[in-house]
Amino acid sequence: MEGKVMPEIVRNVFGQPLVPCSFDPLTGFFRDGCCKTNQEDVGLHLVCAIMSDEFLEFSYQRGNDLVTPRPEYQFPGLRAGDQWCLCITRWQEALANGCAPLIKLESTHLNALDHVDLDTLKLFSIENQTEL
Repeated sequence: MEGKVMPEIVRNVFGQPLVPCSFDPLTGFFRDGCCKTNQEDVGLHLVCAIMSDEFLEFSYQRGNDLVTPRPEYQFPGLRAGDQWCLCITRWQEALANGCAPLIKLESTHLNALDHVDLDTLKLFSIENQTEL
């Protein structure tokens, strides 16, 4: 197939192919289940975060209501336990305020490393949490 351009593989923070974050609720800037980005994504929805009540309240207090459904934006409203592609700056803000949600590293976009180092992200990785 001469002349055919192969699509670029989107990578996660490990340099591996990006694993989908969530199809229910359907997340991502492109609403394709993945934390992909491009120049139009000014919010940089890079982090596959697992919502917690504490984080949802924090976000609400900061003026971003993630709980109330907004069907006109294909937004179902989130609950604790839902996975969602979160803006990297909101995650950093939550981190600075002691309420950063856990994340799925395999589903977090490589560009997140432009903002937060991998060691910090690993501290909040759901894969690295142990049961009490």
